[in-house]
Amino acid sequence: MKNFVERMAEIFKALGDPTRLRIIKILASNTEDRFCVVDIAKRIGITQPAVSQHIRVLKHLNLLDFERKGYRVYYSVNTDVLMEFKVNMDELFRKAFIKCNKDIPCSECLERENCKEV
Repeated sequence: MKNFVERMAEIFKALGDPTRLRIIKILASNTEDRFCVVDIAKRIGITQPAVSQHIRVLKHLNLLDFERKGYRVYYSVNTDVLMEFKVNMDELFRKAFIKCNKDIPCSECLERENCKEV
């Protein structure tokens, strides 16, 4: 499994795209519903192949759940993974105010608990 920093960077990169954020917003704000690529494309105003490419990225990070019905696949937000991301964001901001231990590389600081509080 990837470490904390790499995982967060992947999610930030995926969510750094405005279209992917729109997809997440549509799915997250309609938790009772599932949407297929056609539905999402109509709401966002882009082509179905473009939506499919964005969904592929989000699925790779397990940000989406899906269910196949006939020829269509319906998507919803994986709330567990989204909540894990939120918890990690909170931790990232908490650690942003912790002074780094100069004896270790900064990349390791995010993964250690023994840094000194400022």
